[in-house]
Amino acid sequence: MTAPADLILTNAEVHTLADPDETREAVAVRNGRIVRVADAYEIEFLEGVETEVVDCEGRTVIPGFVDAHTHLEMVGQHLVNADLREVSGPAEAVERLAAHAEETDDDLVVGYGYDESTWGTARYLTREDLDAVSTERPVVAFREDMHTASLNSAALDRFRGAMPAEDVQREGGDPTGVVVEAAVDPLFEATEPDRAETRDLLVAAQQRANELGVTGVHDMCRNSHKPRVYRDLDADGALTLRVRINYWTDHLDSVVDSGLRSGHGSEMVRTGAIKTYTDGSLGGRTAKLREPYADGETAGQWVVDPDELRAYVERASDAGLQFTAHAIGDAAVEAVLDAYAAHDAADHRHRVEHAELLTGDLVERFREVGAVASVQPNFLKWAREGGLYADRLGERRREVMPFRDLLEAGVPLAFGSDCMPMDPLFGVQQAVTAPERSQRLTVTEALRAYTRGAAYAAGEEADLGTVEPGKRADLVVLDDSPWAVDADAIADVDVAATVVGGDVVFRD
Repeated sequence: MTAPADLILTNAEVHTLADPDETREAVAVRNGRIVRVADAYEIEFLEGVETEVVDCEGRTVIPGFVDAHTHLEMVGQHLVNADLREVSGPAEAVERLAAHAEETDDDLVVGYGYDESTWGTARYLTREDLDAVSTERPVVAFREDMHTASLNSAALDRFRGAMPAEDVQREGGDPTGVVVEAAVDPLFEATEPDRAETRDLLVAAQQRANELGVTGVHDMCRNSHKPRVYRDLDADGALTLRVRINYWTDHLDSVVDSGLRSGHGSEMVRTGAIKTYTDGSLGGRTAKLREPYADGETAGQWVVDPDELRAYVERASDAGLQFTAHAIGDAAVEAVLDAYAAHDAADHRHRVEHAELLTGDLVERFREVGAVASVQPNFLKWAREGGLYADRLGERRREVMPFRDLLEAGVPLAFGSDCMPMDPLFGVQQAVTAPERSQRLTVTEALRAYTRGAAYAAGEEADLGTVEPGKRADLVVLDDSPWAVDADAIADVDVAATVVGGDVVFRD
């Protein structure tokens, strides 16, 4: 006799994403895994006395979103500090920081997420701007990319001694209040939450992630309490996201010495890759390019130079660990692919994070090396007319994020958000409506990159990423079909429910 299901989602439009055109009406789940995907009448016989039956009322069911690149605590930081995303300009940013300053007794006033490229003036927040918030308390505003920060005079007085002089921007010899790359590190240290605060941030962030249909994350961890907190939450049965921890190269020796291997862990928390930077960001003009910026004289900078990178990749590969490298400029991407070429990138699932500027030769090089392109479709918001990419790159903006070219070349494509913002459907909309054909994907292709592609990047495609019998029951119920709504309205589709391991962790 067939055992009854624990959970049945029925009266739905189930897109399995295993086959691009396959749809069914119902899904049955037992012991956290999918046991049947079929028409509704075929699932009815699995209903038992204790089966939870969810009538989806015609809604769309797809695999749960896996965010292949995120910093989950940053989602929490936006919730508890001044949220500077979508401010209209310096004046509104100052208003939000001032309001937050009145609400907190903390010595340090912090805001996250400003993006000057949307302001028209396209200038960073300066010391003079932030002195209007306070002249006594240190004020720090992090740019959205986290490679640039702005400080008021009090913050400069406190932190400048620990900052490399070359990364502190000046005008007429005086600091402007804008710092980049290594000069941002002392600010990270000053704002790093303790273990209890980290737990609070992650609990708040995972709730938000579940509301957005996210069932798994690949979290980038450096000098953080997150690995311990994730395991504590898992032990307490309080984790509603599958977490893959990508450890920074700072921790490479510890990871190797402790015998950790990529993919090892529990059902909810696993060791991922070893992570490093190579360059900076386009927003900060620190991404390493083959040619100078269209609006500057330099071609960016190395954060980790190619020789150091190659040593890291060799050490991790020899230890059986996956490697992933932040590389935004075309020169940086080339250096990473060169480093991977000697180390069976396809077998290790070595990844390139961001890979924003890719000339045609680099797309082919990706294919030859076998690396995974771990990319952020939401960054295409900067590819629009008059956007950041046009300012920084000029005509080279057409070579930014060629998802179509990568896919057609056979390069594994994994989507993530980098918390800019953490909203998979926003990213899907950006990919579907991208301005260049070389960037543009279909709805199915974009969703697959955020599900099965992200699972592949973790070596977990046998367990996650599609709605098939035997897979873990990580599912999202959407109020509307992304295939049916106008392409410019995909981001407006609401998540009705999120299921992780057969448990409904969010229900609208």
